[in-house]
Amino acid sequence: MSRTTYRCTCGARIRFKQDLEKESGGLSPNWACRDCGTPVPGQTAEKIRHQHPS
Repeated sequence: MSRTTYRCTCGARIRFKQDLEKESGGLSPNWACRDCGTPVPGQTAEKIRHQHPS
């Protein structure tokens, strides 16, 4: 299975849960780039947050 990665508008490469920041509020969690706070698309963030560095 291939890993999901996301390139934020600030240039950060988001590959693992550590690269995401959880924004509280609403029924489902919203995820943002830890570097700049730009929202990450929900489906992409959910895939990334289940990946573990190894």
